Amino acid sequence: MSSADLKRRAVDTLPALPRDRDGPVFAAPWQAQAFAMTVELCETGVLEWQEWAAALGVEINAAQAAGDPDLGDTYYEHWLRALEKLVVDKQLFSTSKLLQRRDAWKRASAATPHGEPIELARAAAAEEDQHEHSLCQSAR
Repeated sequence: MSSADLKRRAVDTLPALPRDRDGPVFAAPWQAQAFAMTVELCETGVLEWQEWAAALGVEINAAQAAGDPDLGDTYYEHWLRALEKLVVDKQLFSTSKLLQRRDAWKRASAATPHGEPIELARAAAAEEDQHEHSLCQSAR
């Protein structure tokens, strides 16, 4: 199935998907990236679309049961949680590796000046700076 077919299928089978007349819409780049990764995993056969839709439904239902008012602003958070769980379940990534990557993105985000793209290399640089600062403090 092509990317265009999967995009149409997403719009047709996921009624809560934020969209306009042209297809899915995203409030932040990470949302588009999570969508694209999911489409790629389905397109390459790693995930089946029905499996994906069911996992997303489980996440949305769990969030609603926990009190999420379902205003649409948390949709891609549920999307990302479902994707992370499937990636771990299919052993494409371990839970510890996933947590390490998430932590690296948080550090990179904190080290990135406003308006610039977030790059994982910034996380390593920030960690190195912190380590050097600690060494300097210890030497005193």
